[in-house]
Amino acid sequence: MAGQVTATALGDWPGTDPLEAAKAIRGELGSPHLPVLAELPDRGVGSDPVGRSAALLADLHADVQPHGWRVVDRRGLDAARAESALSTDLNVLADVAGAEERPAEGLHVRILGPLSLMAGLYLPSGERVLGDHGARRDIAQSLAAGVVPFLGRVARAVPGARLTVQLDEPDAARVLAGLLPTASGYRTLRAVPAHEGRAAWSLLADALRGAGAEAVVVNLPAWEAPLAAVLEAGADGVSLPLADLTVPQWEGLAGAVEAGARVWLGALPPDGAPRVRTGELAERVVRPWRQLGLSFGALDAVRVTPAGSLAALTPAEATARLNRTVKLADAVNQIALG
Repeated sequence: MAGQVTATALGDWPGTDPLEAAKAIRGELGSPHLPVLAELPDRGVGSDPVGRSAALLADLHADVQPHGWRVVDRRGLDAARAESALSTDLNVLADVAGAEERPAEGLHVRILGPLSLMAGLYLPSGERVLGDHGARRDIAQSLAAGVVPFLGRVARAVPGARLTVQLDEPDAARVLAGLLPTASGYRTLRAVPAHEGRAAWSLLADALRGAGAEAVVVNLPAWEAPLAAVLEAGADGVSLPLADLTVPQWEGLAGAVEAGARVWLGALPPDGAPRVRTGELAERVVRPWRQLGLSFGALDAVRVTPAGSLAALTPAEATARLNRTVKLADAVNQIALG
């Protein structure tokens, strides 16, 4: 169907069982929707976003210290835990996908973006990597090198699947605005220059595409989201929470869609928010589309997602939210078809 909206999830999942997670996600998000390789933060150290992405770094290592993940000289126990958890997840994914009669055509994996990874890593001195220009450069280059073998492993787990990479950048706006505190908390770190942020995103996007990624989508909070910078750096699209978008941001998204960008909208409110009928949620997606004069034929640029994390739910509740996200995509499509 031309202009078809599809659904996906943002990656995190409750519990500690990767087999249960893979079956639930792939069961709800079969084609044309987009399943994701689950992340299970409840497993603890190494399954958190910083540890999981730090384990991908090439020729650099990180270990947990009292103040967080710190760059160290050699691979330690915490890095080994992160690598073991990721290997388990990929092996489980291969088994589950291999047993399907009709595997999903695509898959997406989540990586912490370079600016947020720099914000979450510390130097041996105890200060954030962000405060050191050379360390920032090293992390950006190491991550770009490390994602190449990682994406190769993903491709071997799901042969023939079209791969999308979601770069999570929860701290990007604060990094670029100089709003993150130092380790002491008494002052803030100097803003990372915008051109340096764009260069880090561009380096990583190029590496991912060279490793076989069909698309790179950057997931951002709506507040001061650097949409233009991300797209100028070569990202194929952005992921944002629908309810928080401003009119100027919608106008920017409209121009991006017309230029061929993809948009993921966190349109299903987080757990605990007042329940809204699926039809009304669908109208919230379509209404700004109409107001901006965008063609319904361009809705194939859109994927809808749950807004916020699923990790605090039970596996059954998370599965139900994915089911409702798929129904939301169907409802948007019904409106678009008239």
